[in-house]
Amino acid sequence: MEHTIRKRIDRMFFRDKRMAQIALLLLWVTFAYVYFAITSQTTDTSVQVALSIGAGAVLIFNSASILAMIRHYAEDKDHIYGLDIRHLDENRAAKAELAKREEEALSPVVE
Repeated sequence: MEHTIRKRIDRMFFRDKRMAQIALLLLWVTFAYVYFAITSQTTDTSVQVALSIGAGAVLIFNSASILAMIRHYAEDKDHIYGLDIRHLDENRAAKAELAKREEEALSPVVE
């Protein structure tokens, strides 16, 4: 694989990995805020236990799924991002060709 494509794949993977990590961090921060805001308003122990179990389950399953997604992308990033890059390059070339045709159609005819 070309060196430039390898660099593009690595950049795309790093950006996606970083965004997934940020999303996971924001999920934990949001759940922590909501959990403490709600549990401070309730005195019923059974409600607090239910909230704790529910919030814990959501955080565990979402964290596991995001980490599994990152691991899968790392294992298969050449295929995943290679397709993305090929389609991005094809779309970019098609847009450039269309812009060139439109420019030629709009330019005055010189006789």
